[in-house]
Amino acid sequence: MGPAKPVISVVVPVYGCRSCLRDLCERVRTTILSIPADYEIILVNDSSPDHAWQTITDLALEDKQIIGIDLARNFGQHYAITAGLDHTNGDWVVVMDCDLQDRPEEISSLYHKAQEGYEVVFAKRVERQDSWLKKMSSKVFYRVYDYFTGQVSDHTVANFSIAHRKVIEGFRQMREQSRLYPLFLQWMGFKSSNIVVEHNERSEGKSSYNLKKLVTLATDTIIAQSNKPLRLSIQLGFFLSLGSFLYGLYLFMRYFFMDEHVQGWTSVMVSLYFIAGLMFFNFGIIGLYIGKVFNEVKGRPIYLIREQINEKKQ
Repeated sequence: MGPAKPVISVVVPVYGCRSCLRDLCERVRTTILSIPADYEIILVNDSSPDHAWQTITDLALEDKQIIGIDLARNFGQHYAITAGLDHTNGDWVVVMDCDLQDRPEEISSLYHKAQEGYEVVFAKRVERQDSWLKKMSSKVFYRVYDYFTGQVSDHTVANFSIAHRKVIEGFRQMREQSRLYPLFLQWMGFKSSNIVVEHNERSEGKSSYNLKKLVTLATDTIIAQSNKPLRLSIQLGFFLSLGSFLYGLYLFMRYFFMDEHVQGWTSVMVSLYFIAGLMFFNFGIIGLYIGKVFNEVKGRPIYLIREQINEKKQ
């Protein structure tokens, strides 16, 4: 008989937290064995600058239930998550970060909550141990995202979650270039719940998401998930045209019925620059959508793998 099929697969994208990995794997192993359940841990090295692949290799050689995946370059956190999910074999799949802010001991709580009949269970970080800028930017992102997509999101929910295999199989069918794991799960609409978990401070390093990356992520996600910006630009153009028509009608009435000569070269030029600026703004929005279409039709792979350790057949 071959090795038992894992009941729980744990996917961990790795970037900049090399010294945490051994402790992480030990705590994950101890937690899942206490359930008890068979397990596999999939560590995806997203071109970590601290040479984390060597540590992943050592861990995988020590424990055959640890699968190491080394991406060819830095593709990004959610692409690394996708790579891990594509190689899972478990009936339930946990996704968590590598910096130990997500406590491995909470996997047991997530699993037992899922056994109540839920297909997805998210971890709610009510007391986030992050900087005020990151917490505020997260709130703003979800407010803007909900406005443009018509969804209701929770800014206290991130990647830390457990999902049934059929949910992961649905996720695997979504091969868009713009990816955000928790929002994809929410979009699919499977029966979900959440539990409040303790959120730790980072044990190493700092978040790789600076303000510029957060703005880029927000723009990419909104453009990929909603066409509302295009509809708003159409509405803005309509109201500007209507306002210009009414103002022109007003000037016409003044000239022909009130015998008043309309002057104001400066106001005309200001209006022209204003309209030109709005046109370029709208062209920019259209250009973003065209760029997204261009990226999708190229059909490039979402990620590329350089090396894999302890590969298992699906």
